[in-house]
Amino acid sequence: MDIYKINKLNELLDGNTYPGRGIVIGKTADGRQAVAAYFIMGRSANSRNRIFTEKGEEVFTEPFDASKVQDPSLIIYAAIRKKGNKLIVTNGDQTDTIYEGLESGKSFSEALTRREFEPDGPNWTPRISGMLTFGEGDFTYDMSILKSLDGEGSACARYSYSYPSKAGLGHFIHTYVCDGNPIPTFQGEPERVEIGSDIDEFTDMLWKALDENNKISLYVRFMDLETGAVTNRMVNKNQ
Repeated sequence: MDIYKINKLNELLDGNTYPGRGIVIGKTADGRQAVAAYFIMGRSANSRNRIFTEKGEEVFTEPFDASKVQDPSLIIYAAIRKKGNKLIVTNGDQTDTIYEGLESGKSFSEALTRREFEPDGPNWTPRISGMLTFGEGDFTYDMSILKSLDGEGSACARYSYSYPSKAGLGHFIHTYVCDGNPIPTFQGEPERVEIGSDIDEFTDMLWKALDENNKISLYVRFMDLETGAVTNRMVNKNQ
């Protein structure tokens, strides 16, 4: 087993009908740009009734058809927010928790001690989060998963990971291993994945790799480490 293997994202996702929601963070192969990507999937009508929208530098999930919303509490939230030299990306309203924690002087992991997995038993969907911290022409990044300790949702297990950036390398974390009933929670460390240098090729590869029936939206951001220029791509199945 090669623990340092760098996987191809599309190969990790091939044949997996439901990895759930996923975050990818890393640096382009040319070493020039930071990359953050977030996708959402859904099995129920309520989960599938969503789109991504941009408001300035922030990204939100919103209902595609507001008249069909059943329970907005776990599906409508700020997915990406910027705070100073930090970019936060998560799969729930813990985006705001991290943002507020940074404002009060807390670290990424300290801010998340207020939160735990989603209250949607028997799945107990994990909360996955990432944060890029920029400085001196480069960046570091953190990732986190908060998940149930057992099948009863009796307690929360917390895992945090911190990475330096390396050209061509990213890390991928998602909420579920695959489809199931209940849906099995993601296991182990974030997966090592290749990061290319072209945003359109990367976006197209990732979108095509997601299951056609269950994918909903994808957002990709490339950030130039020298100039600070930001390039975004957003794909919504419902539009």
